[in-house]
Amino acid sequence: MGLLDGKKLLITGVLTDASLAYAVAEVAIAEGADVVLTGAGRGMRLTERTARKLPVVPDVLELDVTDPAQVDALREELTDRWGRLDGVLHAIGFAPESCLGGGFLDAPWDDVAVAMHVSAYSLKALAAGMRSLLATARGTVVGLTFDATVAWPAYDWMGVAKAAFESTARYLARELGPDGITVNLISAGPIRTMAAKSIPGFSRFEDTWNERSPLGWDVHNQQAVARSTVALMSGWFPMTTGEIVHVDGGYHAVGA
Repeated sequence: MGLLDGKKLLITGVLTDASLAYAVAEVAIAEGADVVLTGAGRGMRLTERTARKLPVVPDVLELDVTDPAQVDALREELTDRWGRLDGVLHAIGFAPESCLGGGFLDAPWDDVAVAMHVSAYSLKALAAGMRSLLATARGTVVGLTFDATVAWPAYDWMGVAKAAFESTARYLARELGPDGITVNLISAGPIRTMAAKSIPGFSRFEDTWNERSPLGWDVHNQQAVARSTVALMSGWFPMTTGEIVHVDGGYHAVGA
């Protein structure tokens, strides 16, 4: 018997098999969940190709989380398919090039607005859009974040977006709690994903994380994050909401 037997999960953010969302989907399927992935735009084919590497090939449904019509269409599709959602993984983030890599003072508002919309407001759009399905199952929303309590080199406006993302999760926990819906985040250490490799200077995180983390850290191993995410989706944390669970080897807890 698996930890997620019979559960219905919506997982966003799978692009390649190095994606954290891919590792979550892989563990979730192994633990008995029925999974649907989402893809968007030109990345849709990449998601579909990656989905075929999973032990049970899930359907990939279209979702541009900035398009309310697509959020509504996804909800209707999942209502017809399952009638409920036990869990939603938000693993969506994007910032234009100007917002990363050391140009914090130069990034124009139009680019910052895109980063905030896709990387922060989208949590509200997805959670609210799936609310009726989640309420039916007293389900959970889990999002992936990167510590927004400090300013990181090169992370720039994505760091600001993550701060908004984390605040959004707390407000959603308050708003959706009466429906029995929990909202929690996993604050992961740096993982060598496609998104991470697109950030100029990302190696500066990698070089120090393993040295300073009490438990050590492997930037190529997604399993700790995936298993912790699945645990939050399992129903074994029924009274935990508005929480940020650190899965970073303990880096956040130590000083220099």
